Amino acid sequence: MDAMDVNLPLIATSDATFPWLSLIILLPAAAALVMPLLPGDESNPSPWPRNLALGVLAVDFALMLVAFSRHFNPQDPSLQLVERLNWVPAIGLEWSVGADGLSMPLVVLSGLVTMLSVAASWKVEHKAKLYFGLLLVQAAAQALVFLSQDFLLFFLAWELELVPVYLLIAVWGGQNRQYAATKFILYTALASLLILISGLALALSGDQFTLNLSELAQRSPGGTFGLLCYLGFLVGFGVKLPMFPLHTWLPDAHGEANAPVSMLLAGVLLKMGGYALLRFNVQMLPDAHLVLAPALIVLGIVNIIYGALNAFAQDNVKRRIACSSVSHMGFVLVGIGAIDALSISGAMLQMISHGLIAAAMFFVTGSFYERTKTLSIPNMGGLAKVLPITFAFFLASSLASLALPGMSGFISEITIFLGITSQTTFTTGFRAITIVAAAIGLVLTPIYLLSMCRRVFFGPRIPALAFVGDMNPRELVIGLTLLVPTLTIGIWPRVAMDVYEASTDALASTLSTHSLIALHNLLPLG
Repeated sequence: MDAMDVNLPLIATSDATFPWLSLIILLPAAAALVMPLLPGDESNPSPWPRNLALGVLAVDFALMLVAFSRHFNPQDPSLQLVERLNWVPAIGLEWSVGADGLSMPLVVLSGLVTMLSVAASWKVEHKAKLYFGLLLVQAAAQALVFLSQDFLLFFLAWELELVPVYLLIAVWGGQNRQYAATKFILYTALASLLILISGLALALSGDQFTLNLSELAQRSPGGTFGLLCYLGFLVGFGVKLPMFPLHTWLPDAHGEANAPVSMLLAGVLLKMGGYALLRFNVQMLPDAHLVLAPALIVLGIVNIIYGALNAFAQDNVKRRIACSSVSHMGFVLVGIGAIDALSISGAMLQMISHGLIAAAMFFVTGSFYERTKTLSIPNMGGLAKVLPITFAFFLASSLASLALPGMSGFISEITIFLGITSQTTFTTGFRAITIVAAAIGLVLTPIYLLSMCRRVFFGPRIPALAFVGDMNPRELVIGLTLLVPTLTIGIWPRVAMDVYEASTDALASTLSTHSLIALHNLLPLG
Protein backbone atom coordinates (compact mmCIF):
# COMPACT_ATOMS: atom_id res chain seq x y z
CA MET A 1 0.00 0.00 0.00
CA ASP A 2 1.22 3.51 -0.81
CA ALA A 3 2.36 5.40 2.24
CA MET A 4 0.23 8.38 1.49
CA ASP A 5 -2.91 6.31 1.74
CA VAL A 6 -2.30 5.25 5.34
CA ASN A 7 -4.66 6.41 8.10
CA LEU A 8 -6.45 8.97 5.98
CA PRO A 9 -10.13 9.48 6.71
CA LEU A 10 -12.40 7.97 4.13
CA ILE A 11 -16.06 8.69 3.56
CA ALA A 12 -18.31 6.83 5.93
CA THR A 13 -21.69 5.55 4.96
CA SER A 14 -24.47 7.16 6.90
CA ASP A 15 -28.00 6.10 7.68
CA ALA A 16 -29.13 9.70 7.31
CA THR A 17 -30.70 10.29 3.91
CA PHE A 18 -32.05 13.72 4.82
CA PRO A 19 -29.75 16.60 3.69
CA TRP A 20 -29.03 17.83 7.20
CA LEU A 21 -25.85 19.75 6.44
CA SER A 22 -27.25 21.53 3.39
CA LEU A 23 -30.28 22.61 5.41
CA ILE A 24 -28.06 23.91 8.22
CA ILE A 25 -26.14 26.01 5.67
CA LEU A 26 -28.99 27.18 3.46
CA LEU A 27 -31.67 27.98 6.07
CA PRO A 28 -29.98 31.21 7.31
CA ALA A 29 -29.18 32.19 3.71
CA ALA A 30 -32.84 31.77 2.70
CA ALA A 31 -33.96 33.85 5.69
CA ALA A 32 -31.52 36.60 4.66
CA LEU A 33 -33.24 36.80 1.27
CA VAL A 34 -36.60 37.28 3.01
CA MET A 35 -35.28 40.05 5.28
CA PRO A 36 -35.81 43.00 2.83
CA LEU A 37 -39.51 42.09 2.56
CA LEU A 38 -40.18 42.59 6.27
CA PRO A 39 -41.99 45.69 7.57
CA GLY A 40 -40.18 48.56 9.25
CA ASP A 41 -37.70 51.27 8.27
CA GLU A 42 -35.53 53.93 9.89
CA SER A 43 -38.50 56.14 10.75
CA ASN A 44 -40.64 53.23 11.97
CA PRO A 45 -38.43 50.51 13.51
CA SER A 46 -39.87 47.02 13.63
CA PRO A 47 -38.91 44.01 15.80
CA TRP A 48 -39.54 41.66 12.85
CA PRO A 49 -35.94 41.60 11.51
CA ARG A 50 -34.53 40.76 14.93
CA ASN A 51 -37.22 38.19 15.69
CA LEU A 52 -36.84 36.48 12.31
CA ALA A 53 -33.05 36.25 12.63
CA LEU A 54 -33.24 34.96 16.21
CA GLY A 55 -35.96 32.43 15.37
CA VAL A 56 -34.20 31.10 12.27
CA LEU A 57 -30.84 30.75 14.04
CA ALA A 58 -32.52 29.03 16.99
CA VAL A 59 -34.08 26.53 14.57
CA ASP A 60 -30.74 26.17 12.79
CA PHE A 61 -28.99 25.44 16.08
CA ALA A 62 -31.64 22.87 16.94
CA LEU A 63 -31.06 21.22 13.55
CA MET A 64 -27.35 20.97 14.36
CA LEU A 65 -28.06 19.28 17.68
CA VAL A 66 -30.53 16.82 16.13
CA ALA A 67 -28.35 15.97 13.13
CA PHE A 68 -25.15 15.44 15.09
CA SER A 69 -26.72 13.67 18.07
CA ARG A 70 -28.65 11.18 15.92
CA HIS A 71 -26.59 10.72 12.77
CA PHE A 72 -22.99 11.46 13.74
CA ASN A 73 -20.75 8.82 15.29
CA PRO A 74 -17.95 10.55 17.26
CA GLN A 75 -15.94 7.31 17.40
CA ASP A 76 -15.60 7.30 13.62
CA PRO A 77 -12.82 9.59 12.31
CA SER A 78 -14.09 9.48 8.73
CA LEU A 79 -16.35 11.97 6.98
CA GLN A 80 -20.01 11.55 7.82
CA LEU A 81 -23.32 13.00 6.64
CA VAL A 82 -21.67 13.47 3.24
CA GLU A 83 -23.67 15.23 0.52
CA ARG A 84 -22.27 15.62 -3.00
CA LEU A 85 -23.85 17.26 -6.01
CA ASN A 86 -22.30 18.47 -9.27
CA TRP A 87 -22.75 22.23 -9.20
CA VAL A 88 -20.59 23.69 -11.99
CA PRO A 89 -19.07 20.69 -13.79
CA ALA A 90 -17.18 22.89 -16.25
CA ILE A 91 -14.78 24.03 -13.52
CA GLY A 92 -15.06 20.94 -11.34
CA LEU A 93 -17.05 22.71 -8.62
CA GLU A 94 -19.15 20.41 -6.44
CA TRP A 95 -21.62 21.06 -3.65
CA SER A 96 -19.73 18.70 -1.39
CA VAL A 97 -20.24 18.91 2.37
CA GLY A 98 -19.43 16.53 5.20
CA ALA A 99 -18.55 16.52 8.89
CA ASP A 100 -15.91 14.86 11.02
CA GLY A 101 -14.51 15.43 14.49
CA LEU A 102 -12.52 18.46 13.35
CA SER A 103 -15.52 20.31 11.93
CA MET A 104 -18.55 19.15 13.93
CA PRO A 105 -17.80 20.85 17.29
CA LEU A 106 -16.84 24.09 15.55
CA VAL A 107 -20.09 24.09 13.56
CA VAL A 108 -22.05 23.76 16.80
CA LEU A 109 -19.91 26.48 18.44
CA SER A 110 -20.50 28.86 15.52
CA GLY A 111 -24.25 28.18 15.59
CA LEU A 112 -24.45 28.91 19.32
CA VAL A 113 -22.33 32.07 19.25
CA THR A 114 -24.11 33.50 16.19
CA MET A 115 -27.53 32.89 17.76
CA LEU A 116 -26.43 34.61 20.96
CA SER A 117 -24.92 37.49 18.95
CA VAL A 118 -28.36 38.15 17.48
CA ALA A 119 -29.89 37.99 20.97
CA ALA A 120 -27.22 40.46 22.15
CA SER A 121 -28.23 42.85 19.31
CA TRP A 122 -31.63 43.46 20.90
CA LYS A 123 -31.39 47.25 20.75
CA VAL A 124 -30.04 47.58 17.19
CA GLU A 125 -32.53 49.65 15.19
CA HIS A 126 -30.27 51.46 12.71
CA LYS A 127 -30.69 49.70 9.34
CA ALA A 128 -32.00 46.68 11.23
CA LYS A 129 -32.95 44.65 8.16
CA LEU A 130 -29.46 44.97 6.70
CA TYR A 131 -27.80 44.28 10.07
CA PHE A 132 -29.68 41.08 10.84
CA GLY A 133 -29.57 40.02 7.19
CA LEU A 134 -25.76 40.22 7.32
CA LEU A 135 -25.68 38.12 10.50
CA LEU A 136 -27.75 35.46 8.73
CA VAL A 137 -25.40 35.47 5.72
CA GLN A 138 -22.48 35.21 8.11
CA ALA A 139 -24.08 32.19 9.81
CA ALA A 140 -24.48 30.40 6.47
CA ALA A 141 -20.96 31.24 5.26
CA GLN A 142 -19.15 30.15 8.42
CA ALA A 143 -21.06 26.84 8.54
CA LEU A 144 -20.06 26.23 4.93
CA VAL A 145 -16.40 26.95 5.75
CA PHE A 146 -16.37 24.19 8.36
CA LEU A 147 -18.40 21.69 6.31
CA SER A 148 -17.01 22.18 2.76
CA GLN A 149 -15.25 19.18 1.23
CA ASP A 150 -14.48 20.92 -2.07
CA PHE A 151 -11.63 23.42 -2.15
CA LEU A 152 -13.35 25.93 -4.43
CA LEU A 153 -16.53 25.73 -2.35
CA PHE A 154 -14.43 26.26 0.78
CA PHE A 155 -12.72 29.26 -0.77
CA LEU A 156 -16.02 30.82 -1.88
CA ALA A 157 -17.39 30.45 1.66
CA TRP A 158 -14.13 31.81 3.10
CA GLU A 159 -14.47 34.92 0.93
CA LEU A 160 -18.21 35.28 1.47
CA GLU A 161 -17.91 35.53 5.25
CA LEU A 162 -15.52 38.47 4.90
CA VAL A 163 -18.21 40.70 3.39
CA PRO A 164 -20.70 40.67 6.31
CA VAL A 165 -17.93 41.23 8.86
CA TYR A 166 -16.55 44.18 6.88
CA LEU A 167 -19.98 45.82 6.63
CA LEU A 168 -20.90 45.09 10.25
CA ILE A 169 -17.76 46.93 11.38
CA ALA A 170 -17.92 49.71 8.76
CA VAL A 171 -21.59 50.62 9.32
CA TRP A 172 -22.27 49.84 12.99
CA GLY A 173 -18.78 50.32 14.45
CA GLY A 174 -17.24 53.12 16.48
CA GLN A 175 -15.62 56.40 15.54
CA ASN A 176 -12.70 54.83 13.63
CA ARG A 177 -14.80 52.08 12.07
CA GLN A 178 -13.80 52.82 8.47
CA TYR A 179 -10.12 52.44 9.27
CA ALA A 180 -10.66 49.20 11.20
CA ALA A 181 -12.94 47.70 8.53
CA THR A 182 -10.57 48.62 5.70
CA LYS A 183 -7.58 47.18 7.58
CA PHE A 184 -9.52 43.96 8.20
CA ILE A 185 -10.53 43.50 4.56
CA LEU A 186 -7.05 44.32 3.21
CA TYR A 187 -5.33 41.82 5.49
CA THR A 188 -7.81 39.04 4.85
CA ALA A 189 -8.17 39.66 1.11
CA LEU A 190 -4.41 39.53 0.52
CA ALA A 191 -4.21 36.40 2.65
CA SER A 192 -7.00 34.82 0.59
CA LEU A 193 -4.88 35.22 -2.54
CA LEU A 194 -2.19 32.99 -1.01
CA ILE A 195 -4.83 30.43 -0.03
CA LEU A 196 -6.21 30.34 -3.57
CA ILE A 197 -2.77 29.98 -5.18
CA SER A 198 -1.71 27.20 -2.79
CA GLY A 199 -4.99 25.33 -3.17
CA LEU A 200 -4.99 25.45 -6.96
CA ALA A 201 -1.35 24.37 -7.00
CA LEU A 202 -2.32 21.29 -4.99
CA ALA A 203 -5.28 20.62 -7.28
CA LEU A 204 -3.03 20.70 -10.36
CA SER A 205 -0.14 18.76 -8.80
CA GLY A 206 -1.42 15.23 -9.41
CA ASP A 207 -2.12 13.21 -12.52
CA GLN A 208 -5.70 14.42 -12.49
CA PHE A 209 -7.15 17.80 -11.55
CA THR A 210 -9.34 17.61 -8.45
CA LEU A 211 -10.78 20.00 -5.91
CA ASN A 212 -12.04 17.32 -3.51
CA LEU A 213 -10.33 17.74 -0.14
CA SER A 214 -10.18 13.99 0.60
CA GLU A 215 -8.50 13.34 -2.75
CA LEU A 216 -6.09 16.23 -2.21
CA ALA A 217 -5.18 14.80 1.21
CA GLN A 218 -4.20 11.49 -0.41
CA ARG A 219 -1.57 13.26 -2.53
CA SER A 220 0.30 14.77 0.44
CA PRO A 221 3.17 16.19 -1.65
CA GLY A 222 6.50 16.76 0.02
CA GLY A 223 9.74 18.45 -0.98
CA THR A 224 10.03 22.08 -1.95
CA PHE A 225 6.59 22.13 -3.56
CA GLY A 226 4.92 20.88 -0.38
CA LEU A 227 6.82 23.41 1.73
CA LEU A 228 5.78 26.31 -0.53
CA CYS A 229 2.12 25.26 -0.42
CA TYR A 230 2.38 24.88 3.36
CA LEU A 231 3.82 28.37 3.76
CA GLY A 232 1.11 29.83 1.51
CA PHE A 233 -1.61 28.24 3.64
CA LEU A 234 0.19 29.18 6.86
CA VAL A 235 0.28 32.88 6.02
CA GLY A 236 -3.23 32.85 4.56
CA PHE A 237 -4.83 31.11 7.52
CA GLY A 238 -2.46 32.74 10.01
CA VAL A 239 -4.02 36.14 9.33
CA LYS A 240 -7.41 34.85 10.48
CA LEU A 241 -6.00 32.97 13.51
CA PRO A 242 -4.35 35.60 14.04
CA MET A 243 -0.61 34.82 14.03
CA PHE A 244 2.16 37.30 14.84
CA PRO A 245 3.01 39.55 12.96
CA LEU A 246 -0.24 39.26 10.97
CA HIS A 247 -2.46 40.07 13.95
CA THR A 248 -2.57 43.87 13.97
CA TRP A 249 -6.03 44.06 12.39
CA LEU A 250 -7.64 42.27 15.35
CA PRO A 251 -7.31 44.91 18.13
CA ASP A 252 -8.51 47.60 15.72
CA ALA A 253 -11.50 45.51 14.58
CA HIS A 254 -12.51 44.65 18.15
CA GLY A 255 -11.97 48.20 19.32
CA GLU A 256 -14.45 49.58 16.77
CA ALA A 257 -16.96 46.73 16.35
CA ASN A 258 -20.02 46.56 18.56
CA ALA A 259 -20.16 43.80 21.17
CA PRO A 260 -22.24 41.25 19.17
CA VAL A 261 -19.85 41.51 16.21
CA SER A 262 -16.88 41.13 18.57
CA MET A 263 -18.54 37.96 19.87
CA LEU A 264 -18.52 36.62 16.31
CA LEU A 265 -14.95 37.73 15.63
CA ALA A 266 -13.54 36.09 18.75
CA GLY A 267 -15.92 33.16 19.04
CA VAL A 268 -16.03 31.99 15.42
CA LEU A 269 -13.77 33.78 12.93
CA LEU A 270 -10.50 33.12 14.75
CA LYS A 271 -11.42 29.43 14.93
CA MET A 272 -11.65 29.30 11.15
CA GLY A 273 -7.91 29.93 11.01
CA GLY A 274 -7.13 27.12 13.48
CA TYR A 275 -9.51 24.71 11.75
CA ALA A 276 -8.04 25.46 8.31
CA LEU A 277 -4.49 24.85 9.60
CA LEU A 278 -5.56 21.40 10.80
CA ARG A 279 -7.52 20.61 7.64
CA PHE A 280 -5.01 21.86 5.07
CA ASN A 281 -1.55 22.24 6.60
CA VAL A 282 -1.62 19.14 8.80
CA GLN A 283 -3.99 16.77 6.99
CA MET A 284 -3.00 17.57 3.41
CA LEU A 285 0.69 18.35 3.87
CA PRO A 286 1.94 16.08 6.69
CA ASP A 287 5.52 15.88 5.39
CA ALA A 288 5.85 19.66 5.22
CA HIS A 289 4.22 19.96 8.62
CA LEU A 290 6.78 17.62 10.17
CA VAL A 291 9.54 19.85 8.80
CA LEU A 292 8.01 23.16 9.92
CA ALA A 293 6.38 22.02 13.18
CA PRO A 294 9.18 23.50 15.37
CA ALA A 295 8.77 26.87 13.61
CA LEU A 296 5.02 26.69 14.31
CA ILE A 297 5.73 26.14 18.00
CA VAL A 298 8.10 29.12 18.05
CA LEU A 299 5.46 31.30 16.39
CA GLY A 300 2.94 30.09 18.95
CA ILE A 301 5.25 31.05 21.83
CA VAL A 302 5.74 34.50 20.29
CA ASN A 303 1.96 34.84 20.05
CA ILE A 304 1.52 33.88 23.70
CA ILE A 305 4.11 36.25 25.14
CA TYR A 306 3.67 39.16 22.72
CA GLY A 307 -0.11 39.08 23.02
CA ALA A 308 0.13 39.12 26.81
CA LEU A 309 2.67 41.97 26.89
CA ASN A 310 0.68 43.96 24.33
CA ALA A 311 -2.43 43.60 26.50
CA PHE A 312 -0.73 45.61 29.26
CA ALA A 313 -0.40 48.59 26.93
CA GLN A 314 -4.14 48.76 26.13
CA ASP A 315 -6.38 51.24 27.96
CA ASN A 316 -9.48 50.11 26.05
CA VAL A 317 -11.28 47.10 27.53
CA LYS A 318 -12.07 45.48 24.19
CA ARG A 319 -8.58 46.05 22.80
CA ARG A 320 -7.10 44.42 25.91
CA ILE A 321 -9.38 41.38 25.50
CA ALA A 322 -8.45 41.27 21.79
CA CYS A 323 -4.74 41.11 22.65
CA SER A 324 -5.62 38.39 25.13
CA SER A 325 -7.16 36.44 22.22
CA VAL A 326 -3.89 36.74 20.29
CA SER A 327 -2.11 35.23 23.29
CA HIS A 328 -4.59 32.39 23.77
CA MET A 329 -4.63 31.44 20.09
CA GLY A 330 -0.87 31.02 20.40
CA PHE A 331 -1.62 27.87 22.40
CA VAL A 332 -3.49 26.54 19.37
CA LEU A 333 -0.35 27.02 17.25
CA VAL A 334 1.77 25.28 19.88
CA GLY A 335 -0.68 22.37 20.08
CA ILE A 336 -0.78 21.94 16.31
CA GLY A 337 3.00 22.18 16.05
CA ALA A 338 3.64 19.57 18.74
CA ILE A 339 2.43 16.78 16.34
CA ASP A 340 1.24 14.69 19.29
CA ALA A 341 -2.27 13.28 19.65
CA LEU A 342 -2.63 14.84 23.08
CA SER A 343 -1.45 18.29 22.00
CA ILE A 344 -3.62 18.33 18.85
CA SER A 345 -6.56 17.36 21.07
CA GLY A 346 -5.62 20.25 23.35
CA ALA A 347 -5.53 22.63 20.37
CA MET A 348 -9.08 21.61 19.42
CA LEU A 349 -10.27 22.03 23.01
CA GLN A 350 -8.55 25.42 23.21
CA MET A 351 -10.49 26.60 20.15
CA ILE A 352 -13.79 25.45 21.64
CA SER A 353 -12.95 26.86 25.07
CA HIS A 354 -11.69 30.21 23.83
CA GLY A 355 -14.71 30.56 21.56
CA LEU A 356 -17.04 30.36 24.56
CA ILE A 357 -14.89 32.42 26.94
CA ALA A 358 -14.04 35.25 24.53
CA ALA A 359 -17.65 35.53 23.39
CA ALA A 360 -18.71 35.79 27.04
CA MET A 361 -16.11 38.47 27.81
CA PHE A 362 -17.07 40.61 24.83
CA PHE A 363 -20.77 40.20 25.61
CA VAL A 364 -20.36 41.35 29.21
CA THR A 365 -18.17 44.22 28.01
CA GLY A 366 -20.96 45.30 25.68
CA SER A 367 -23.41 45.04 28.57
CA PHE A 368 -21.61 47.54 30.75
CA TYR A 369 -20.73 49.71 27.74
CA GLU A 370 -24.47 50.22 27.15
CA ARG A 371 -24.63 51.62 30.68
CA THR A 372 -21.37 53.57 30.92
CA LYS A 373 -20.94 54.67 27.28
CA THR A 374 -17.18 54.23 27.59
CA LEU A 375 -14.60 51.46 27.21
CA SER A 376 -11.69 53.54 28.50
CA ILE A 377 -10.22 51.81 31.56
CA PRO A 378 -8.91 55.08 33.16
CA ASN A 379 -12.43 56.56 32.94
CA MET A 380 -14.07 53.69 34.83
CA GLY A 381 -14.22 52.69 38.44
CA GLY A 382 -16.55 51.50 41.15
CA LEU A 383 -18.79 49.51 38.80
CA ALA A 384 -18.92 46.52 41.17
CA LYS A 385 -21.22 48.38 43.55
CA VAL A 386 -23.52 49.62 40.81
CA LEU A 387 -23.45 46.52 38.58
CA PRO A 388 -22.77 43.54 40.89
CA ILE A 389 -24.20 40.90 38.54
CA THR A 390 -22.26 42.29 35.58
CA PHE A 391 -19.13 42.25 37.72
CA ALA A 392 -19.75 38.61 38.69
CA PHE A 393 -20.09 37.56 35.05
CA PHE A 394 -17.02 39.51 33.94
CA LEU A 395 -14.94 38.11 36.80
CA ALA A 396 -16.11 34.56 36.01
CA SER A 397 -15.20 34.92 32.33
CA SER A 398 -11.84 36.48 33.28
CA LEU A 399 -11.07 33.57 35.62
CA ALA A 400 -11.95 31.17 32.81
CA SER A 401 -9.67 33.08 30.45
CA LEU A 402 -6.70 32.90 32.83
CA ALA A 403 -7.11 29.10 32.94
CA LEU A 404 -8.36 28.71 36.51
CA PRO A 405 -8.70 25.02 37.46
CA GLY A 406 -12.29 23.92 37.03
CA MET A 407 -12.68 26.01 33.86
CA SER A 408 -12.33 24.78 30.28
CA GLY A 409 -9.28 26.95 29.62
CA PHE A 410 -7.27 25.06 32.25
CA ILE A 411 -7.98 21.67 30.68
CA SER A 412 -7.12 22.78 27.15
CA GLU A 413 -3.85 24.48 28.09
CA ILE A 414 -2.65 21.76 30.44
CA THR A 415 -3.40 19.19 27.72
CA ILE A 416 -1.17 21.11 25.31
CA PHE A 417 1.58 21.26 27.95
CA LEU A 418 1.37 17.51 28.53
CA GLY A 419 1.45 16.89 24.78
CA ILE A 420 4.66 18.91 24.45
CA THR A 421 6.37 17.09 27.31
CA SER A 422 5.49 13.66 25.92
CA GLN A 423 6.70 14.40 22.39
CA THR A 424 10.12 12.76 22.14
CA THR A 425 10.63 13.95 18.54
CA PHE A 426 11.89 17.28 19.92
CA THR A 427 15.00 17.61 22.05
CA THR A 428 14.73 17.94 25.80
CA GLY A 429 16.10 21.48 25.63
CA PHE A 430 13.53 22.58 23.03
CA ARG A 431 10.66 21.13 25.07
CA ALA A 432 11.93 22.76 28.25
CA ILE A 433 12.27 26.19 26.62
CA THR A 434 8.80 25.85 25.07
CA ILE A 435 7.17 24.98 28.39
CA VAL A 436 8.97 27.77 30.30
CA ALA A 437 8.09 30.38 27.65
CA ALA A 438 4.44 29.30 27.53
CA ALA A 439 4.34 29.35 31.33
CA ILE A 440 5.48 32.99 31.25
CA GLY A 441 2.41 33.76 29.14
CA LEU A 442 0.24 31.95 31.67
CA VAL A 443 1.70 34.04 34.50
CA LEU A 444 1.15 37.30 32.61
CA THR A 445 -2.51 36.53 31.82
CA PRO A 446 -3.94 36.89 35.35
CA ILE A 447 -1.89 40.05 35.88
CA TYR A 448 -3.38 42.01 32.96
CA LEU A 449 -6.89 40.55 33.33
CA LEU A 450 -7.25 40.95 37.10
CA SER A 451 -5.68 44.41 37.02
CA MET A 452 -8.31 45.38 34.44
CA CYS A 453 -11.06 44.01 36.71
CA ARG A 454 -9.68 46.01 39.63
CA ARG A 455 -9.51 49.28 37.69
CA VAL A 456 -12.93 48.89 36.06
CA PHE A 457 -14.99 47.53 38.95
CA PHE A 458 -13.27 48.93 42.05
CA GLY A 459 -11.79 52.25 43.08
CA PRO A 460 -13.60 55.60 43.04
CA ARG A 461 -17.27 55.35 42.08
CA ILE A 462 -18.50 57.19 38.98
CA PRO A 463 -21.34 59.52 40.17
CA ALA A 464 -23.16 59.37 36.84
CA LEU A 465 -23.77 55.65 37.32
CA ALA A 466 -25.74 55.96 40.53
CA PHE A 467 -29.04 54.98 38.94
CA VAL A 468 -27.89 52.61 36.20
CA GLY A 469 -29.65 49.22 36.19
CA ASP A 470 -27.85 45.88 36.23
CA MET A 471 -28.09 43.03 33.72
CA ASN A 472 -31.65 42.19 32.68
CA PRO A 473 -33.06 38.63 32.31
CA ARG A 474 -32.24 38.48 28.58
CA GLU A 475 -28.61 39.35 29.27
CA LEU A 476 -28.46 36.86 32.13
CA VAL A 477 -29.63 34.06 29.84
CA ILE A 478 -27.01 34.94 27.21
CA GLY A 479 -24.21 35.09 29.81
CA LEU A 480 -25.20 31.79 31.43
CA THR A 481 -25.50 30.07 28.05
CA LEU A 482 -21.83 30.86 27.43
CA LEU A 483 -20.44 30.31 30.93
CA VAL A 484 -22.25 27.08 31.85
CA PRO A 485 -20.60 25.08 29.00
CA THR A 486 -17.26 26.60 30.01
CA LEU A 487 -17.69 25.30 33.55
CA THR A 488 -19.10 21.97 32.34
CA ILE A 489 -16.11 21.29 30.08
CA GLY A 490 -13.75 22.35 32.86
CA ILE A 491 -15.25 19.81 35.29
CA TRP A 492 -16.07 17.08 32.76
CA PRO A 493 -13.79 17.60 29.70
CA ARG A 494 -14.77 14.28 28.12
CA VAL A 495 -18.10 15.83 27.09
CA ALA A 496 -16.15 17.83 24.48
CA MET A 497 -13.09 15.65 23.89
CA ASP A 498 -15.10 12.53 23.04
CA VAL A 499 -16.60 14.41 20.09
CA TYR A 500 -13.36 15.05 18.22
CA GLU A 501 -10.73 12.75 19.75
CA ALA A 502 -11.10 9.98 17.15
CA SER A 503 -10.31 12.52 14.41
CA THR A 504 -7.36 14.10 16.20
CA ASP A 505 -5.94 10.66 17.01
CA ALA A 506 -6.23 9.67 13.33
CA LEU A 507 -4.49 12.91 12.34
CA ALA A 508 -1.67 12.26 14.81
CA SER A 509 -1.40 8.67 13.57
CA THR A 510 -0.99 9.92 10.01
CA LEU A 511 1.78 12.27 11.13
CA SER A 512 3.49 9.45 13.00
CA THR A 513 3.33 7.20 9.93
CA HIS A 514 4.85 9.86 7.69
CA SER A 515 7.53 10.52 10.31
CA LEU A 516 8.51 6.84 10.38
CA ILE A 517 8.60 6.69 6.58
CA ALA A 518 10.81 9.78 6.43
CA LEU A 519 13.14 8.27 9.06
CA HIS A 520 13.29 5.00 7.14
CA ASN A 521 14.20 6.81 3.94
CA LEU A 522 17.11 8.47 5.71
CA LEU A 523 18.57 5.18 6.96
CA PRO A 524 21.34 3.58 4.86
CA LEU A 525 20.38 0.49 2.88
CA GLY A 526 21.55 -2.89 4.15
